Amino acid sequence: MDTSELRQMVESITVNNLENQDVEVINNSPLQMIGKGRQGAVFHYTDDVCVKVFGNEEDCEREYEALSMGQHTGLFPKVYDHGPLFIVMETIKGIDLREYLQSHPLTEELSAKLIEMLIIFKEIGYERIDHHKRQIYLQADGSLRVIDVARTIWRDRVYPYPRKLLTSLGETHRETFLSHVKAFSPELLEEWSYYMRMEELAREIYPLLLESGKTKKVVKDLSSPPVNEG
Repeated sequence: MDTSELRQMVESITVNNLENQDVEVINNSPLQMIGKGRQGAVFHYTDDVCVKVFGNEEDCEREYEALSMGQHTGLFPKVYDHGPLFIVMETIKGIDLREYLQSHPLTEELSAKLIEMLIIFKEIGYERIDHHKRQIYLQADGSLRVIDVARTIWRDRVYPYPRKLLTSLGETHRETFLSHVKAFSPELLEEWSYYMRMEELAREIYPLLLESGKTKKVVKDLSSPPVNEG
């Protein structure tokens, strides 16, 4: 598709990253903003095409790389064009998993699709085998589509199990999902359980490290030279 006109419009949009907040957007283009997050803002172009404008080139390049890695799977938006601070892509429609689960149960069929999605993430080579439920969209035919994939490529951080998905599902849906994983793929659950246990241990250790008095005493004892007797 010809994106020359859209490229000109994007030049009139400025996106600034803010610490621990959604981006700040200055939009002097005719494009309507339809959403924003920590990394960028999304603008409507046509019913089937949108453009995501980023606050910095690193986030943009990371999302473009992640999308490119998964183009053959059908899970992610089709990419039509990109620049240092923008990506032109397919608009993903449907209902996100967060909204869907507010009024529908987590069935075995849906869990199977989620498991398949996570396996595809791993096969693609993503460092983060995970996604928040609000970024997963159910289609009319029952298939899944996924948006906001920049954080699947951390480079310096690896999540080998679906940490964010399990947390975002909430306690009831989380236990249901894990029971389905146990039924469909006990080996996968065993792999995840190892990493979940490591995180539990880390949470238990952290408060102990905050007890500075005890920590300092341990360090002092370890650092003290041995006392020669006799």
